[in-house]
Formats: sequence, structure tokens, C-alpha cells
Amino acid sequence: MDDQNVIRTMEHKRRFGRLPGIKLSETLLAAVGNPQKGAAFIHIAGTNGKGSTAAFLREICTRAGIRTGLFTSPHLIDFTERIQVDKHQIPLSDAARLGRRLLALPKEFGASMFDYCLAIALLYFKEQNCGLVILETGLGGRLDSTNVIEAPLVSVITRIGYDHTDLLGETLGKIAAEKAGILKRGTRAVLGGQTAEAMEVLKERLHELSIPYRCVETDRITSVPGGFCYPGEEPYQMQMLGVHQRENAMTAVLAARQLQELGYSITEEDLHGGIADTIWAGRMELLSEQPFLMIDGAHNTDGTRALKQSLMTLYPGEKFHFVIGVLADKDYDEMLEEMLPLADKVTAVTPESDRALKAEHLLDYMNARKIRAEQKENWREVFAPFLSGLGSENSQEKTVAFGSLYFIGEIRKFFQLSL
Repeated sequence: MDDQNVIRTMEHKRRFGRLPGIKLSETLLAAVGNPQKGAAFIHIAGTNGKGSTAAFLREICTRAGIRTGLFTSPHLIDFTERIQVDKHQIPLSDAARLGRRLLALPKEFGASMFDYCLAIALLYFKEQNCGLVILETGLGGRLDSTNVIEAPLVSVITRIGYDHTDLLGETLGKIAAEKAGILKRGTRAVLGGQTAEAMEVLKERLHELSIPYRCVETDRITSVPGGFCYPGEEPYQMQMLGVHQRENAMTAVLAARQLQELGYSITEEDLHGGIADTIWAGRMELLSEQPFLMIDGAHNTDGTRALKQSLMTLYPGEKFHFVIGVLADKDYDEMLEEMLPLADKVTAVTPESDRALKAEHLLDYMNARKIRAEQKENWREVFAPFLSGLGSENSQEKTVAFGSLYFIGEIRKFFQLSL
């Protein structure tokens, strides 16, 4: 089996285990020598901002000379994006080599695609002698496969909102309880901005386990040209667009401060340079200024709320052409309610995913609300003019695509963009 087919075989497994919990992952990792044992981890859970926070942290730690492994999901284009060491993706040959080792195990392991991916990452990070591993949960926290690790150095919980409510619970308190499952005695913690309901649950768990923690006080983050200020910190500059990215950046800074207290040599230059240099694909990513084309991975209500707030801040008074492709298991009606006040027109598309919501359902929703909307059977028709630099018929139109990270990945692939 060639390298690509090894990856495809793993990708065609179930996304997550047939049963919730870490047992499958424990069994799989035990069969390959428990590569997670003895590693130093930063474990990140949350609804939104996990990937961006991980990216900020990775940049800070790499600048500090710490050999840093990064495990995130989902990938936008290539499987190898999920597993990186010092900003370099795992070579396909190494991912396939480790994948063959895992696929050769007895079939009764019943591992999911995510279990395989996590195992490859942990094996690779061990081979690469990583001094620190930043590990992003896949879904939830308590029952997530990544929770197979022992107490990490730092546990980070970014902003909690409504997503995967069928699995995590229908209230913020229940969702927070699942996210809090990554908290273990002996760790330190950092909390991003939270609602009162989520914060109450998180603090109860922190106090129960006697975990020292720091919280990002979002109301104390202030804007400066090109960046933000926070009490007790020198101003930070950043490239990442979006007012919510200031919170993610500050969450990463507080996590790095925890590492400093644990003896890691991270300088102020590392902190400020890391925040300034971080770029995370598919997050308010401006592909073209003229004609205007932006893509964003917002795929739940909190994500679209953050996108809306950022667009209103960056482009006050503007209306937008929204290109929307979502998955069927998302609360697309609530997502659209957030965004439609900023819509000049909407193009509904169907992402290339078995889980995709058909564009006609989005169109029916728009028509019922008398929103100027159209449906495109082939979403590439929307973006083809940008390849020639022509953009849309109206060169002043601002096009913003969002709705799913899978959809955003397809767009980046269409424009042949690499990470």
C-alpha cells in the first residue's frame, strides 16, 4: 500500500470511536509502547479559539528554542497539517510509515480515524524528541481521546459555547463540565473568556482539584493600532484579524506565563514576537484585498458572532456578499441570524462532505426572510473570477465565505494555497 493509500485508509475510518471515552485510545497506545508517557503537554479544550490559541503558543515556544510538537484538527487540505514539529508538518512518508504500524494491529482494536491520527502524532513527537507538545482536543474533553494523557503542565480551556450539543449537553453548564474533564490534579490552568454559567462549573472543578489558574479578563483587553493592550503587559502587535483573536492571543500569553513559572526560559521578546508572527490559515484570512475576498472557519453560533463583531469593527457600515456552506449537524439558522444583518446578498453552496447541508435548505431559509440570495450547484463558480483578478461584477463588493472549516479548506485548495 503506497503512502497516500495508507492515509486514505485511516481517513475512511469513523471520525471518532464507536463508544465515547478514552478506552480505545488507551488500548491502541499501549500496543505501541505508550508514547505519551513522559512527555510534557499543554492540553487545550474549548468550543472556539482552540486552534488559534495553540498556534500562538506554538509560535511563542518555538521562538524560545523549545522543540514543540503541535496536534490540531481538523486539517484544511492535507492530513499532515494535523501533526507539526517546530512549524514543519510531518512528512507524508513518516505519517504513512507510522500508519502502517498501526493498521497492522488486530482489527478488534476498532480505532477511529482520530485515534489513529493521535497515535501517529504521539509516536512522531517521541521520535522527534519534542520538549513540549501542544495537544488540542477533538471533541469535548472528558471523553476525548486526547484525555489519555496524564496531568499536563498546563490545561487551557478557551471560550465555551454551543456546539455538538447532542453529545456534550444542551446547556453551557453541561458543556463546560465536559470540557472541564481535561483538568487533572497536578496541572495548572488558564481560562479564556467565559459566560458566568460556564465559569461557575469550571471554577468548581478547579477548586475541587486544588488547581492554580489564571483567567483572561476580556473586558480589560483594549485595542491599539495593529494590536492590543492588557494590564501588566506591554502592548502586543499581531497580524491575525478579528477582535476575538486578542482574547486567544492573551490566553496563549497566560499559558506561556505559567510555563515561565515552571522554569521554561521564555523571554518577553519570545512572547511579543510570537504573538506578532502568528498566522493561522482560514481564520478571517484575507485572500485578496481588491477584489475583496475573505474566508473564515466560523461554524457555530459563537464563531459567527465573533466574525460579525470583527467585520463591524474592521469595516464599519459595510454590507457583504456572504458565501455560505455548512454541515447538516450545525445550528445553521442561529448562525445565519447572526450574520444576515450584514448581508447585501447571500450565495448558498453545498460543501464537498457527506455531512454537508444541501444548499437548497439554506436558500429556502433566505427566501423565507426575503434576503437577496442565490444557490450555486458548483461553489467554484463563485470563486473562479478571483483567479483572474476580476472578482465580482461589482469591484466594490466584499465577499466573505464561512460556515465550515471543511468548506474553507476546499477554497484554499482551489486557490492552491499551502499552509
